[in-house]
Amino acid sequence: MSVRTTHLTVEGMTCSACVARVERRLGRLPGVTATVNLVTGRARIAHPASVTLDDLLSAIERAGYRGRPDAPDPEPPGGRDDPARGERGRLAVTALLATPVLVLSMVPALQFRHWQWLCFALAAPVAAWGAWPFHTRAARGLRHGTATMDTLVSLGVLTAFAWSVYALFLGGAGEPGMRMPFAWTATPEEATAHLYLESAAGVTLFVSVGRFLEARARRRTGSALASLDDLAAKEVTLEDGTRAPARRLVPGQRFVVRPGETVAADGVVVEGASAVDGRLVTGEAVPAECGPGDRVTAGTGNVGGVLVVRATAVGADTRLARIGALLDEAQLAKARAQRRADRIAGVFVPAVLVVSVVCLGFWLGAGAAPAAAVTTAIAVLVVACPCALGLAVPLAFLAATGAGARAGVVIGGPRALERLGRVDTVVLDKTGTLTSGRMTLLDRAVVAGEDPDAVLRLAAAVERASEHPVGRAVARAAPAPPEATGFRATPGLGVRGRVEGREVEVVRCDDAGALPAPLRAAVARADDQGHTAVVVRVDGRPVAVLTVGDTLHDDAAEAVGRLRRGGLRPVMATGDRPAAARAVAGRLGITDVHAGIGPEGKAALVAELRARGHAVAVVGDGVNDAPALARADLGVAVAGGTDAAVAAADVTLVRPGVAGLADAIVLARRARTTITTNLVWAFAYNAVTIPAAALGRLNPMLAAVAMSLSSLLVAGNSLRLLRGGRR
Repeated sequence: MSVRTTHLTVEGMTCSACVARVERRLGRLPGVTATVNLVTGRARIAHPASVTLDDLLSAIERAGYRGRPDAPDPEPPGGRDDPARGERGRLAVTALLATPVLVLSMVPALQFRHWQWLCFALAAPVAAWGAWPFHTRAARGLRHGTATMDTLVSLGVLTAFAWSVYALFLGGAGEPGMRMPFAWTATPEEATAHLYLESAAGVTLFVSVGRFLEARARRRTGSALASLDDLAAKEVTLEDGTRAPARRLVPGQRFVVRPGETVAADGVVVEGASAVDGRLVTGEAVPAECGPGDRVTAGTGNVGGVLVVRATAVGADTRLARIGALLDEAQLAKARAQRRADRIAGVFVPAVLVVSVVCLGFWLGAGAAPAAAVTTAIAVLVVACPCALGLAVPLAFLAATGAGARAGVVIGGPRALERLGRVDTVVLDKTGTLTSGRMTLLDRAVVAGEDPDAVLRLAAAVERASEHPVGRAVARAAPAPPEATGFRATPGLGVRGRVEGREVEVVRCDDAGALPAPLRAAVARADDQGHTAVVVRVDGRPVAVLTVGDTLHDDAAEAVGRLRRGGLRPVMATGDRPAAARAVAGRLGITDVHAGIGPEGKAALVAELRARGHAVAVVGDGVNDAPALARADLGVAVAGGTDAAVAAADVTLVRPGVAGLADAIVLARRARTTITTNLVWAFAYNAVTIPAAALGRLNPMLAAVAMSLSSLLVAGNSLRLLRGGRR
């Protein structure tokens, strides 16, 4: 049976109890499993082909919410129909009406002859229109047999207002000259004529303010992820000078990138030279120089000359789009802690309703004044806060992935974040991970009387036609070498040809003892450092030794040092020669080196380390690294890695090198601390405040303030991750 995956946006969710109900209702459909994210408001649903989109939307509707297929917003935020704009307007009017009610109710000295009727006139629209969003969502939930945070708020506001209406019209509180002392607690001694208009207005105002600030925090937390969409170019200049939508580009097509423009697709530069700023895509602060043959990435900015680029990947196939897709999928995964919190929240609201009713009955049975019993029941309803519980994990994770995206690190989900924070051993591939993976001319030695530049030009001339990495490195090192004729390549030995009337050979060094002393010394240095030495012969006479090797990434030493300072153990595993591996490891301070091992050997090394009790992360970029990446507790793929490596990895480093790994581990540890703090606070808050409210120690208005602050503290604590940096 084929399984499909559908992504939907779910509207109307306000707390973790909402999430639990939507997931449970969808899970009742045959063969359907759903993961819903409160922060993003999105659901990922795996279902058989027999379950249609209408079936899924109907199930969400039966849960009391509205679902719709994911689609881009037709109008940008801030437009005429922007929901945030309407929320601000309602909140402003609510604050204007509620403030006089709060002041008059809390300051007896300001209470004039008919003050209670003015408060009634001001509180009525607050309790009805100001709290209307709570009432409508609560009513929708009750129609479908569900209770959420909105149910608690709506009941609290309506009960407080209804009791005040009774007291005004039937309980004697409407008498001229009536005075009402303000109490911070609900005690059995309160008078029957006591009004709760300030509670109805205050609960509406404070919860609305909390929801508004909470929504802003969610939007801010996701801004780093949303900015990826903004990086993509909307239009592109084709090679013939015409402008066209970027989505119409096809692989192989050429396009022009002028200074100040954004690269519209992944591609290869065919003409021009410039520098591209990849800071927002890769996290690299310094623009990279590029010219013909160099690769450029969609979303990077051209800060130099004009480039002509041949597209190699367009649309959803670009690296930028793949990063966005990975992050999008990651947002819909759930950590184990979040699943536990969702299960608790699923029974939280009904339990609070039961506690509120029990408190009302208990205080009435104990002989307390009806007003005090009602106050206590209202306080229990309002102070309970499943919102903090529901936001504790997803908001922190969203902030962590947003901060990671800005730093060039794509984290594959909450579980990857959890494992990343527990890693104690990092297995590093050498070529392409610690080093650039590109052979470069590092040194040259010539015999006395020879011009080094002239010899290099002769060697580059014959190497221009070579496909060998060593030959390419030599050819790149000399600008505009002359033409060679009679080119011949001998596999395993070298190349030869005729240049400017001279016979030139660039060959492997088989017998260093036959070379002149300066050249012997150069070969010995290359061997000690794990590099490759080739001999240049001109007309049969050895005149130079060229040393070619792979260079370290600029930040490799710093990155490995940061890993060690963070308490992690770096291990090098490479298929390269032991001499080359030891040379690189020595420069980086890595003492645990495993050289000359293939894919199976790397996977066996990882299994051995895990068997010893280590939490192992593997960093690699090639097909040969894929088995070890899959076997590790955490797989990390580096920029430019093969599809097999990326597919087997849990974390992808977008910028070259491994510096991003140290940043990611610091971020994961901070995120783990933040999530733990959020959960402890959410549970402790409810454990303390609900009993206090049940005992009559909290006025409903203060309960509303406490409930709003609870969610805001969780949001603020999570937002600190966005201000993260290197620690």
